[in-house]
Amino acid sequence: MRSTQVAIIGAGPSGLLLSQLLHRNGIDSIVLERQSRDHVQGRVRAGLLEWSTVELLQEAGVGERMMREGLVHDGINLAFADGYARIDLHGLTGRSVLVYGQTEIQKDLADARAINPDAVVWEASDVALESWDTSHPHVSFTHRGARHEVRCDFVAGCDGYHGISRISVPHDRRSQYERAYPFGWLGVLADVPPLNDELVYVNHERGFALCSMRSRARSRYYIQCALEDSVEQWPDDRFWAELYRRLPACFARQLTTGPAIEKSIAPLRSFVVEPMRFGRLFLVGDAAHIVPPIGAKGLNLAAADVRLLSHALVEFYRAGATGLLDEYSERALDRVWKAMRFSWWYTTLMHRCSDDPFARRLQLAELRHIAHSQAAAQALAENYVGLGFAGPAASRSKPEQA
Repeated sequence: MRSTQVAIIGAGPSGLLLSQLLHRNGIDSIVLERQSRDHVQGRVRAGLLEWSTVELLQEAGVGERMMREGLVHDGINLAFADGYARIDLHGLTGRSVLVYGQTEIQKDLADARAINPDAVVWEASDVALESWDTSHPHVSFTHRGARHEVRCDFVAGCDGYHGISRISVPHDRRSQYERAYPFGWLGVLADVPPLNDELVYVNHERGFALCSMRSRARSRYYIQCALEDSVEQWPDDRFWAELYRRLPACFARQLTTGPAIEKSIAPLRSFVVEPMRFGRLFLVGDAAHIVPPIGAKGLNLAAADVRLLSHALVEFYRAGATGLLDEYSERALDRVWKAMRFSWWYTTLMHRCSDDPFARRLQLAELRHIAHSQAAAQALAENYVGLGFAGPAASRSKPEQA
């Protein structure tokens, strides 16, 4: 039997980042991951970071390669029926975003935690959470054929939507809110130069498209597709032809095509569980919330959860105070729901959601408004680069009456 201060379930970016931040503050933890390190690092995920996430990774001591290889973006482009508009993120908000693949973040964090060989247990199966609603929780798991138990002060559930942490809580203890979207994203990763120096979001009558990148030599492209589609229905030639068709001429002529090195279809949904704390169990990232990918909020929301929880745990172990721990769920959910609103709005604005011509005209009217209104563009930019962090009691404060 092993004892630790914090047991972390899941060795994705949020679990490893939390472990690394705690380590740098003298707090012991163990991370349990059911997959192998190679499997987790092989996942192709998002790659756009809010600057608060960049700063948190630097605080964790894993930002050197990110700052050397990442691509700073000061704006994004919205393309639609009669042209396009560049949203000047930095000019409107004073902040930028950084393109750096989640796969690379995963490698950086795993390398940092590997310095302590006991910090992460890879391929830990049959994980079970017990007594999480008492002052003495413990976690059991199987590793290399033997059953093990870890006693801890707190459990952090960083194991994603399909993990054990959330479902360990009885249904009558949690509320869940969900919305599924009637389309998916077909994504292609290819070793070709990006279409543009900045991301291009496309609203087209045939459906949404996104032109993104992972580096100056590797591009990530998406098109809206039917949920019932399969990857086999989309050979490379068909994908590139459809993407080209959805791009305005000014962008289409810049498109470089090549063989896909990864191709997948992802459904879109919004999901939130409340609260995000149950006794000594804290839910983090995708274990508590899922957002549509268009706003690039998934990884950034997970990092925000880690920021709040790590600060709360540091306060507890340094000063014996429980204030930030008690406020974790409320503060995290305040940010989650604002990001959920933005991702829902941006999704419905940019995708073909129905065959209704009235809805289509409303989309175009709003896009033209954003293109010609600084206030509308600024509202989009503020949400896109990420909202700031309120003080501990801010989420409970009421607006002043006029």
